[in-house]
Amino acid sequence: LGGTSSLDTSSLTGESVPTDVSEGSEVLAGSVNLGGTLTMSVLRPFGETTLSKGLRLIEEARERKAPTERFITSFARWYTPSVVVLAALLALVPPLAGLGGFRDWGYRALVFLVVSCPCALVISVPLALFGGMGAASRRGILLKGGNVLETLARTKAVLFDKTGTLTRGVFRVTEVHPSSFMTARELIETAAAAERGSNHPVARAIAAAAGGGQGPALPVEEFPGLGVRLVRDGQEILAGNAALLEQHGVSVGGDPGWKPGAVVHVARDGRYAGFLVVEDTLREEAREAVDRLRKLGVSTVGMLSGDRPENAGKFARELGLDLWEGGLLPAGKLDSFRRIRNEAGGTTLFVGDGMNDAPLLAAADAGFAMGGLGADAAIEAADGVLLRDNPLGAAEAIEIARRTRAIVWQNIAFALGVKGLVLVMGAFGVATMWEAVFADVGVALLATLNAARILQAAGSRNG
Repeated sequence: LGGTSSLDTSSLTGESVPTDVSEGSEVLAGSVNLGGTLTMSVLRPFGETTLSKGLRLIEEARERKAPTERFITSFARWYTPSVVVLAALLALVPPLAGLGGFRDWGYRALVFLVVSCPCALVISVPLALFGGMGAASRRGILLKGGNVLETLARTKAVLFDKTGTLTRGVFRVTEVHPSSFMTARELIETAAAAERGSNHPVARAIAAAAGGGQGPALPVEEFPGLGVRLVRDGQEILAGNAALLEQHGVSVGGDPGWKPGAVVHVARDGRYAGFLVVEDTLREEAREAVDRLRKLGVSTVGMLSGDRPENAGKFARELGLDLWEGGLLPAGKLDSFRRIRNEAGGTTLFVGDGMNDAPLLAAADAGFAMGGLGADAAIEAADGVLLRDNPLGAAEAIEIARRTRAIVWQNIAFALGVKGLVLVMGAFGVATMWEAVFADVGVALLATLNAARILQAAGSRNG
């Protein structure tokens, strides 16, 4: 209803640049006011706010998430009673049919039972999964269960959030455009002189570009949602958007056109001095993460962001992503995710860090949250946490999951193969109890050592 200010909406939309609001603007519950006083009218109760809907979406997504079916559990349900019945039949039927004595066939039945003990499967398969979780933890990836590894091994699509995930979530001056009477360095120092007195994220980025320790922070006059004004040694400096300069009778020279991030115009003593572009920047590992995922055969690598579509598109093109969408609130983000997952036709991993990502992290087949920058709600909803805030961890987790799956099936095939062979030998009286013990304890030990290779591979990679 009245007032002007800048709002930090990153927890709701992922928008990296604070949003300027004035009379008539819509303000989302959960935004953080960075400046002036606002008079607002509440339009909806708490249960209908964007923040509340996001929390409700997390709960609904958790309920829809189906548990992973475990091969060993279903297999053991039929395996154990079957071998007990077969052992009983082996001990009783042949003697009753006159094919030998009860002592001989009882011994064969005991050999059969020892061989059929599923120790190798019951021990080695969980150990392989624990080994995979340990290997992931050595890379700074915490997984909340072995079923996450099973899911990751089937990943066909990976979707990322933008701000704080593919980008650093920290502003930096990326472009400097001075007027003819001023150098680039002079423009930065002039803007920084005014911005050092402000706590606005964009102001801090400009002060850092000029050297945060150069000069004291002087008292400034802040215009919420517009910028700042500093009078120093009788010299007036304005730094903010075009509207601030025009209010003080300064004409903005030239049209900078669309620029990513925030454009800060600067004026000194009533003359237009130029403009700076302040924006979020890509993580160095982001490009490598995308390339590694493609090498792993992931068919779709994309991005879903609450940031402005122009900003999201710029970063998506730099990374060469298959698809991207911007300007999404949590509900819209979740709808887009579900549509893309259906189109991809396979297991989908989502990586994010904000409160607005929590519903997707809960709904995804597998979800990873950033451990350092991530919101508590995102970490709680995720299946795994990337402690190093490195998107490359998504590719590394898939590599570990696939290696773990390969070793799990090696153990299963090895155990069933050896046991099956010795079972047949025991039934025909060829195998003794020594072969039976090897088929049980020996196979379990070898399968366990095979599972330990996962940790060794992780250690050598780190080294």
